[in-house]
Amino acid sequence: MTVRILRRRVPDNWRALFPELHPVLARVYASRRVASGRELENSLENLPPPSRMKGMERAVEVLASAVDGGRRILVVGDFDADGATSTAVALRALRLLGAADVHFLVPNRFEYGYGLTPEIVAVAADKQPDVIVTVDNGIASLEWVRAARARGMQVVVTDHHLPGKELPEAEAIVNPNQPGCGFPGKALAGVGVIFYVMMALRAALRDSGWFERRSLPVPNLARLLDIVALGTVADVVPLDHINRILVAQGLARIRGGCCCPGIDALLEIAGRRRENIVAADMGFAVGPRLNAAGRLQDMSIGIQCLLTDDPQRARELAKELDALNRERRSIEEEMRDQALDHLQALQLEDSAALPAGLCLFHEAWHQGVIGILAARIKERFHRPVIAFAAADDGHIKGSARSVPGFHIRDGLDAVATRFPGLVQKFGGHAMAAGLTLKRGNFEDFVCAFDEEVRRHLGEDELRGRLWSDGALPASDLNLALAESLRRAGPWGQGFPEPVFDGEFSLVNRRIVGERHLKLTLRADGSDVPLDAIAFNTVDDDWPAGTAAVKMAYKLDVNHYRDSRNLQLMVEHIEPLEPASGRKG
Repeated sequence: MTVRILRRRVPDNWRALFPELHPVLARVYASRRVASGRELENSLENLPPPSRMKGMERAVEVLASAVDGGRRILVVGDFDADGATSTAVALRALRLLGAADVHFLVPNRFEYGYGLTPEIVAVAADKQPDVIVTVDNGIASLEWVRAARARGMQVVVTDHHLPGKELPEAEAIVNPNQPGCGFPGKALAGVGVIFYVMMALRAALRDSGWFERRSLPVPNLARLLDIVALGTVADVVPLDHINRILVAQGLARIRGGCCCPGIDALLEIAGRRRENIVAADMGFAVGPRLNAAGRLQDMSIGIQCLLTDDPQRARELAKELDALNRERRSIEEEMRDQALDHLQALQLEDSAALPAGLCLFHEAWHQGVIGILAARIKERFHRPVIAFAAADDGHIKGSARSVPGFHIRDGLDAVATRFPGLVQKFGGHAMAAGLTLKRGNFEDFVCAFDEEVRRHLGEDELRGRLWSDGALPASDLNLALAESLRRAGPWGQGFPEPVFDGEFSLVNRRIVGERHLKLTLRADGSDVPLDAIAFNTVDDDWPAGTAAVKMAYKLDVNHYRDSRNLQLMVEHIEPLEPASGRKG
């Protein structure tokens, strides 16, 4: 599919905004609507207080009473990386705060599907909790909360997903996206929400004299920020100022060697050096290994990895997670090939007949991997994608991924409203969602979803777009700027890592690892060779005699043994015809 490189708009006063910074970095910040240096300060003092979150006071009352009374607390999480990290933060914090009887439950997606169902109440009841705390879920679990309370359990819902028209009848709901909540950070992940709840609980226990009465030290909950950073990045929530603070603080702790053994072990098995990590390492190295447990088996493995304080046990669990991730990749590759073969058979690929909203279903697809498949197909065809897998009782389950301009959760809501009974249940965010259909409704849903997407996205929005921060002169293609940009993050969703574009003379190219393109380039006005790599890219269709390329790329630092070198990470590359190539 065609990709257009568009350059970000930079305000006219960008130099005046950050006069002390390197011009490239000043331009990058200004184009991301950073209005002042204060928005770049990542100290914890810049976080808004927990008291601004609706429902916090009541949630803390319930939890403080439970801790003080030695009552049994059950944390009920979700089976993705945000759910796992949220569960780990809740368990670690409650234990640090002196709670004597704390347990967790994560429903197995293959037994119970997505979300909390009334059947899971029976599973929770086996643990005989007095208080249930949901993390990263619960806002849509009306029947589940009702059933839990009918059994005499108090329920505190902590979540960040968008609520429906009706809220659960819980003792307390803490969710920055619930109606009437004045908390400014609407982009918090589930792990960020529960971290805020635990901070508020610590303050309440301290003020009540709890720690003095029990001769307990007042714990520093900042020690949990490594896990908060992992969950925030892995859930791909927008990195607004609040989330950047949480991630920056967590990364700083990891680099300084103050992280839990589980994260340390996952970094080690992923081949990442702890002292050099950035947010992308959480998203592309640690997060997928943690997620693999929930996708293929049981997320309890990942949670135990984050909870253990035994380095040897952490390494054992990290190896298990790594093996699951390798299996997940193999399944994903097979599913991706099947999806592309299906599109080719329909003669839709690279044609105007491709639906605006793309729905794919295969009997053999794995429920735990369809979300990744949807993301991969979305990246290839630049449109909202829903991948479905077979479920029990004549149903299919879908995982959806969207593109800018189409709010996927609201889109599903619109389809469900216009066609009552077509969608059994759904939930999610602007860019990702999950849903369940009756198998016989699939074809009708395909048409309804495509129609809904076309209401919001035109042909121009369905073409691939890659946003660039402009061209760099040869003098800025250096290691010092690359290292400065790495330190300038954390970069991520909604605050993207800088990408630049330009044309380069091609000195050499070769395929490495069967599917990656290794390049040696030269920029205009320079004789210095530049190393570059384009992952999952080959040059089979390049014209003979190609001497120059057009690229979008990131400046990266390649660490090899004890040396550091500049490397261009290619985001998009296309050959320039020999006749129109630049002078080498």
